[in-house]
Amino acid sequence: MAIRLGPNQYGKAESRVVRIYRDTPRHQIRDLNVSSALRGRFEEAHVTGDQGDVLPTDTQKNTAFAFAKEKGVDTIEEFALALADRFIGVTPAADGARVEIEEYAWDRIVVDGTGHDHAFVRNGGGVRTTVVNVDGSGEDRTAHVVTGVKDLTVLKSTGSEFFGYLKDEYTTLPETHDRILATSLVARWRYDSAFTDRGAVDWDKSYGSILALLLQRFAEIHSLALQQTLYGMGEAVLEQHPEVAEIKFSAPNKHHFLTDLSPFGLENPGEVFIAADRPYGLIEATVLRDEAADAGNAWHGVPGFC
Repeated sequence: MAIRLGPNQYGKAESRVVRIYRDTPRHQIRDLNVSSALRGRFEEAHVTGDQGDVLPTDTQKNTAFAFAKEKGVDTIEEFALALADRFIGVTPAADGARVEIEEYAWDRIVVDGTGHDHAFVRNGGGVRTTVVNVDGSGEDRTAHVVTGVKDLTVLKSTGSEFFGYLKDEYTTLPETHDRILATSLVARWRYDSAFTDRGAVDWDKSYGSILALLLQRFAEIHSLALQQTLYGMGEAVLEQHPEVAEIKFSAPNKHHFLTDLSPFGLENPGEVFIAADRPYGLIEATVLRDEAADAGNAWHGVPGFC
């Protein structure tokens, strides 16, 4: 029976890179979590232990910190693309590179009505993410960018129903026409390579617009199910953002159950709930346009999506 090495990659996970811009008295902060990985012809490293083709993971970490100083951090997408190209360029055995970055937002602390020059408070509005997969270099180079948001906790106190579902002998869930809808949303959208290849995406503007649109549609849609809400959110993004080829969602249903206050002689007309953290329903969906370019390796190493 023949034995061989299967798919593999290696890299440095979760380098916490914080870049402070001190060019003026009003400082700027970029707070990143950078993970990188290389894939390619690394059989000897696994089979014989020969590390001659391996760029150390420590070098990948050092490169992230050095690039933060030398090149700066304009957008996490551009920073990830620069790192991926660098790793492929200095590692002959590498066929592809994957760089994932999370960015943690900080707001200025307000003092006397004005944001302080160098004091910040962590923003709780979700974590911006990007995953860049680059294959090859020069004329053979292909790059895929998947940007998104995670830990975006949203809630509607009404405007949500759930009824008419399949039932069997184990079904106990009562139907409802007025419930709390809440989730800690993960959304990731793939940019069409036809736009990214010619540099036609304003990363910050696109991210801000898509995030605002996701929140708007979550609020506006009268939800008959979390599935319907996710589809409506994704549909709106594709309709208004031609640079996006597809969007994927992973949404745990953060259940809120009405508390029985009758033992205390109290009525509870939808006012007091218990928030249950587990178990929870997990809804996943992809919304995509038919004519979009092929995904290639865009979703390589991105777990948690159907």
